[in-house]
Amino acid sequence: MLSHIQAKLLIVDDLPENLLALEALIKREDRAVFKALSADEALSLLLQHEFALAILDVQMPGMNGFELAELMRSTERTKSIPIVFVSAAGRELNYAFKGYESGAVDFLHKPLDIHAVKSKVNVFVDLYRQRKAMKEQVEELEQSRQEQEALLKQLQVTQNELERAVRMRDDFMSIVSHEVRTPLNGLILETQLRKLHLAKDNMAAFTLEKLRAMVDRDERQIQSLIRLIEDMLDVSRIRTGKLSIRTSPFDLVELVSNLLESFSAQIAAAGSTVSFTADDPVIGVWDEFRIEQVVANLLTNALRYGARKPIRVRVYSEEGQARVDVRDEGIGVSPENQKRIFQQFERVSANHAVHGLGLGLFISDQIVAAHGGTISVESEEGQGSLFRVCLPL
Repeated sequence: MLSHIQAKLLIVDDLPENLLALEALIKREDRAVFKALSADEALSLLLQHEFALAILDVQMPGMNGFELAELMRSTERTKSIPIVFVSAAGRELNYAFKGYESGAVDFLHKPLDIHAVKSKVNVFVDLYRQRKAMKEQVEELEQSRQEQEALLKQLQVTQNELERAVRMRDDFMSIVSHEVRTPLNGLILETQLRKLHLAKDNMAAFTLEKLRAMVDRDERQIQSLIRLIEDMLDVSRIRTGKLSIRTSPFDLVELVSNLLESFSAQIAAAGSTVSFTADDPVIGVWDEFRIEQVVANLLTNALRYGARKPIRVRVYSEEGQARVDVRDEGIGVSPENQKRIFQQFERVSANHAVHGLGLGLFISDQIVAAHGGTISVESEEGQGSLFRVCLPL
């Protein structure tokens, strides 16, 4: 049933009684009839409404029906409206031929045949509704096609994300197995070597000095394992929103100074030097353990990628913020890598000879953000990098 599609009909005649008579003849509940006493009124209505049919009187003062029809046919908005002419003139004037020439689909002579008028109007209204229904179906199909296209694109994006997640998982597991194996291999080799000395009763291998060296090596390997585990636990805490921040006032200058002292062995092993400059004490309210973790991550990266060149660390306050700068002169970070190094499992080098899980900067970024601060990088490839932490005091 197409009766839900309302059909608008336009009748144009310079005599009001003719308009009323024709309206009474063709009007129904599912139709709206618009009347015009002149071509000018008709043009105004044609600009406002979409009509299923226009019934035009031929003989009107000013612009007659033929001229109005030609104007309608030359206008994009109205050129498809079916036109039926009505005339009281005799058939001998050949108005019908002129009407068809003007673009009419039918020509009616007065006095009108009631049944013919109703029948013709019904035909054109039905055709209009069928066209409208078909147009709606085409639009619905087009909308459905667009929605399917959008869904396919979204599915493609989701698939790409899943594939990326699988690759990240595989890469992560590969990196984890490598990183965990390194300290474990050291511990296993140390243990096997000691068992060999004990089996041979070689007690000279266990002098006090050698025992101290053994304990130091064991401690370094164990600390490496602990750091790996803590990093993975921190990522889990961040994902679940359970990263705890316990704030208290402390001096950031003192914290960084003490951290650099504890890093002396790593600095020496990296073959680098670290200079430290600071303003007066920079005191703020932060989580001391977490901020130390951030600076330690930045310092570790500087040693790792600094190409054995000098590293400069600075602590100062500016614009109501505490700032920590860690600058190296190493391999640098390309612009495209700068956008991703703060993501999980991302590292400057994909080479597994580069240690680490690719979690340090991600965790650092999350810790700084939890303090309401920011961490940023300025770098050029081959020219080193500057990592800057900004914290509200």
